[in-house]
Amino acid sequence: MSIALSLGNNLTTGGIFKPTAVNNTSVNNVTDFASIAGGSTLVLLSTQTASASASISFTTGIDSTYDEYVFKFINCHPQTDDVAFGFQANASGQTGFNETITSTSFYAYHTEADATGLTYFANYDQAQGTGYHWTSVHVGGQADEQCSGTVHLFNPSSTTYVKHFICSSPTYDADNGSYNYYTAGYFNTTSALTEIDFKFSSGNIDDGIIKMYGVVKS
Repeated sequence: MSIALSLGNNLTTGGIFKPTAVNNTSVNNVTDFASIAGGSTLVLLSTQTASASASISFTTGIDSTYDEYVFKFINCHPQTDDVAFGFQANASGQTGFNETITSTSFYAYHTEADATGLTYFANYDQAQGTGYHWTSVHVGGQADEQCSGTVHLFNPSSTTYVKHFICSSPTYDADNGSYNYYTAGYFNTTSALTEIDFKFSSGNIDDGIIKMYGVVKS
């Protein structure tokens, strides 16, 4: 009887639960979320903020704890106009950020002048190259111009397989338009990757945030 009365006191006359019927009404107060079937969880491992930085490096935290790492670069603004933004890695015990990469890329765009297109971007592919893999190119350097995006790095600690990555980046291009770059490839090494570095092709990263997450598979 008391249970029925308690339930009734928490219902409106229309049969809708009142706010007082739920204990944790604010997300700030929720202590746990139920797992979503077939989904995964991002665990924030590190955040770095650029301030006239030549590059941003993550030199710890990339290990066998996670099979996938996600890097989110947010509002990365270049010191120099019309430059590319990208990354390279070091295998365990190596330096120089010059691992061997094979990659491919394409982009879709729509400019303020109403020009549109979808283009394979051969100039920024690598075939067993050791340069930086560019996730965004022709990034504008004006005060309101920048690039953002996501890099997925798969199984970097494997000592059996090459290390695949996929990237996407919406960019304010130096040609005054919205460009979305899609790139993918692999580090052609069976050594574990332990470090990753992000930078522009020329000049500093004036401003921006890069976050590193580990992916927990459910």
